[in-house]
Amino acid sequence: MTFSHLSDISKISSLPLFGERISCGFPSPAQDYLEDLIDLNALLVSHPSATFFLRASGDSMTDAGIDEGDLVVVDRSLKPEHGNLVIACIDGAFTLKELRTRPVLQLVAHNPNYPPIRLHDAEELEIFGVVTFTVKAHK
Repeated sequence: MTFSHLSDISKISSLPLFGERISCGFPSPAQDYLEDLIDLNALLVSHPSATFFLRASGDSMTDAGIDEGDLVVVDRSLKPEHGNLVIACIDGAFTLKELRTRPVLQLVAHNPNYPPIRLHDAEELEIFGVVTFTVKAHK
């Protein structure tokens, strides 16, 4: 998975949040009830000076729900831990994978067509941030 199009969150403003949940099964009557305004900056960004956005490309993380064109929110201030999805740099190439620190250090794709990237030395791996949210692209 590679990345393109660094996104600018400053263009996001407060948007309406309706109090009624939307049915994903049988239709329910519309309530037209505005509950509040929601600020996507406040929802998606805990550490503004350490947060950036990337668009995903490729299919190595499809089983994690991350598809071509999805926006990933990355926080550089978080300490990467076992099981986190991370943006990593290996030999000058960036990738999004799950970080596994045990039983061995490796980066794991969420698509069975891609083998884990096993790392023999922690110095081979540079973590640029932890993925905190994914925003689905409209297909």
